[in-house]
Amino acid sequence: MWLICAFLSAVFLGIYDALKKKALSNNAVIPVLFLNTLFSSIILLPTIVASDAAWPTPHAFLLILIKAFIVLASWLLGYIGIKHLPLTIVGPINATRPVMVLLGAIIVFGEKLNPWQWAGVILAITSFLLLGRSGKKEGIDFKHDKHIYMIVGAAALGAISGLYDKYLMAPVAEGGAQLNPVMVQAWYNIFQAVIMFIILCILRVPKHKQTTPFRWDYAIIGISVFLTAADFLYFYALSLPAAMISIVSMIRRGSVIVSFLCGATFFHERNLKAKTLDLVLVILGMICLYIGSK
Repeated sequence: MWLICAFLSAVFLGIYDALKKKALSNNAVIPVLFLNTLFSSIILLPTIVASDAAWPTPHAFLLILIKAFIVLASWLLGYIGIKHLPLTIVGPINATRPVMVLLGAIIVFGEKLNPWQWAGVILAITSFLLLGRSGKKEGIDFKHDKHIYMIVGAAALGAISGLYDKYLMAPVAEGGAQLNPVMVQAWYNIFQAVIMFIILCILRVPKHKQTTPFRWDYAIIGISVFLTAADFLYFYALSLPAAMISIVSMIRRGSVIVSFLCGATFFHERNLKAKTLDLVLVILGMICLYIGSK
């Protein structure tokens, strides 16, 4: 069951990326992100009202607040990056998150990778280098483009968030916090909406006439709907006893296929032949990680 949820989450996440690209096209980032968090909170508000289990203790409150800051930092970087870069480049970079999780485990916990996992890491690094060559054909210099660094930073924070999610959902007997997944999803969205409102008031409102104007796009609602559905399935998958964070994370990154197809079909992005090779290497890398994690 957790595998089915993970695959559905990946599909919805790919659609979410495409809608995000549309909503941010020639649009202001901060208002779009604020509305995304606001609409997501409204969608999830009934779960808080209807369930006593959805109200956090002070300790859970703090843990979820930390989650909100991690995710919001990732989103801010990711939103700015995806506004200025093609989906066919952003998607493969985001798909390297499972590799970042493994590399983090090596650095922080001193873990050792098996041959299959090393193969996945090498393929991911190779795809990133080739993606850099593909980007040059579109005038994107991976070494000096700040938006590339933002996407990489967003992916790194996303990897940290994934590891933290497993801790939040894991049973207390296994060293986790064993929080209700619905409670986590609902409250971290509410916390993010509050934080984004403060950012909106401080950074956007005083200078809105000197910055990119905001325009309404119905894709903004779609962002919230598909992200909420993707996250709900993701948290539910992690809450199931047999769920493995490495596998769920790998499958979730399969959203790159959906976003890549959307970039090619709806946004008519260029240099697809070379980028398809990069995408294939990313997918092969994820398959190697999956085999190595079994």
